[in-house]
Amino acid sequence: MPAFICTACGMQYAPGEAPPAHCRVCEDERQFIPPGGPSWTTLELLAAGHINAFRRYEPDLIGIGTQPSFAIGQRALLVCTPHGNVLWDCISLIDEATVTLLKGLGGLSAIAISHPHFYTTLVEWSRAFGNVPVHLHADDSTWVMRPDPCIKLWQGETCELLPGVTLVRGGGHFRGGTMLHWAAGAEGRGVVCSADIARINLDRKSFTFMRSYPNCIPLSEKGVRAIGAALDPFQFDRVYSHFLDLVIPTDAKRILQASIERYVAAIGGAYDRA
Repeated sequence: MPAFICTACGMQYAPGEAPPAHCRVCEDERQFIPPGGPSWTTLELLAAGHINAFRRYEPDLIGIGTQPSFAIGQRALLVCTPHGNVLWDCISLIDEATVTLLKGLGGLSAIAISHPHFYTTLVEWSRAFGNVPVHLHADDSTWVMRPDPCIKLWQGETCELLPGVTLVRGGGHFRGGTMLHWAAGAEGRGVVCSADIARINLDRKSFTFMRSYPNCIPLSEKGVRAIGAALDPFQFDRVYSHFLDLVIPTDAKRILQASIERYVAAIGGAYDRA
């Protein structure tokens, strides 16, 4: 039986004879149901009209994004280390070309995903690379729509996947919202892969923080400061968000703190008379 994929959010559900009646992810206030209602595809149909493209951001870091854009349109990141490779976040499309290229780079030792909007076809990715573990924060376990033994739930505030690669719970628009710290990135100055827990703005020199980006529901001051506090113990100079072109190449830790203060001031009314 096919495992149907929601075309609006990219989530793959457990195999069934027919598509689900509803997409729970899209019905949540953080997402949305398209005007034409829910629609569904399969991995085979998706591969027939889409391909994955690759971008080398820096040594040992490669972005993977689907063309033309599908669902939310995020990209995954391949972090290559001497101790193994980690796939950070998932995209719905996984095809033979993608598997061949990643195996040529050493395959995967682990997969880790920031939050439920990017769970997509995590089971397919795991199986393609020998049933590697997929690390999700336990606080978001109720959003797993295709249970599988490959899923490893972690708890607490940090989880070291490999030497120098650490998952950091920041919260944000999901309780278990996770970021990845890569100590060797940015020529040893440190990299954070923030997904949209801390989203880089289109000016590429500031961040924003939301409970829902499409529906413009802001986070509280407490929630935003928690993201900053979670990253404070880590050294980093560069941040990659969740789209191919959203990167802050340097001074990112200072920019993050300044963006938090600006955000808090804004929701407190600082710009009411501007």
